[in-house]
Amino acid sequence: MLGFILVPLISSMFIALLFVPMLRRLNKKGWPKWLGVTAATSLMILIGFIIFLLMDLSSKEIMETKDEFLDKAEVKIDETLALIDPYTNGSAADSTDDLEKEVTMRVVEPTLNLLAGLVPQLLMTLFFVVLWFSESINFEKLLNNFLIKNRRSSIKVFRRIEKDIVLFLRVKFLISLGTGVCTGLLCYAFGVSFPIFWGFFAFAINFVQMIGSIIAVVCCSIFAYVDMDTSSMLLIFALSITGVQVLFGSILEPIYMGRSFSINVITVLVMLMFWGFVWGVPGMIMSIPITVFLKIVFEQFEKTEKIAKLMS
Repeated sequence: MLGFILVPLISSMFIALLFVPMLRRLNKKGWPKWLGVTAATSLMILIGFIIFLLMDLSSKEIMETKDEFLDKAEVKIDETLALIDPYTNGSAADSTDDLEKEVTMRVVEPTLNLLAGLVPQLLMTLFFVVLWFSESINFEKLLNNFLIKNRRSSIKVFRRIEKDIVLFLRVKFLISLGTGVCTGLLCYAFGVSFPIFWGFFAFAINFVQMIGSIIAVVCCSIFAYVDMDTSSMLLIFALSITGVQVLFGSILEPIYMGRSFSINVITVLVMLMFWGFVWGVPGMIMSIPITVFLKIVFEQFEKTEKIAKLMS
């Protein structure tokens, strides 16, 4: 129920942790705090603006070619329904007329509602980030006062949380970027519609651990089915984007993450389901950083150390 406040607050904490080392270096060089906060906030807004431009570019790409794609999709759907029609006693063909209405109700309307609620969430997140930057919310003092009643231990835990979360977010960003670029290039090479959109989609959905890569492969393959005439080309394309996901997600990501993120697969799945149930998509994106945070804190206390080992 409090997700509308807690999601921006927790998101802003992880975003702010990315820039804390930068602010610390600027302070050591003698920059005033307000100037460092302004520089970090400006950099964050610039990154957000670049992401917005990519979204705008992909939406224009869709709008320019959607009619041609919809015509091909209609033909392909008719062909598919004709193949399965004998096994459904004609009911598959009857459902074609309701397809557009069903898509609008189940996909378009929820997407528009999500986007409408995204703007205030982003503004609130930006507000909280600025509060973290200016130390109006001091994470190190919170640890010292409420969790770990020892200043030296709380500083040590804070630095470890900062190091691990920054490592996770940086590696995840670069891995997701590589996945998105390769997916977009493969879509362009195989003639799949909307390659910019699919590249951006693969980049964004890759932040959802494990499940994101499966969603990207399935969605791209479904849309490729419309554009490709032969099943052999579709199979090669599906294997290619699966290979990209395996290369970046299953090989490169574990190498660069290191042993700090040796979290049990069952723990990952349980936390994905739990935070997804609580906060939806934002919860799924933040589930691994939250898990890492909890694991590090649990390791500090004798009573909860076994839970941390179990999570590993």
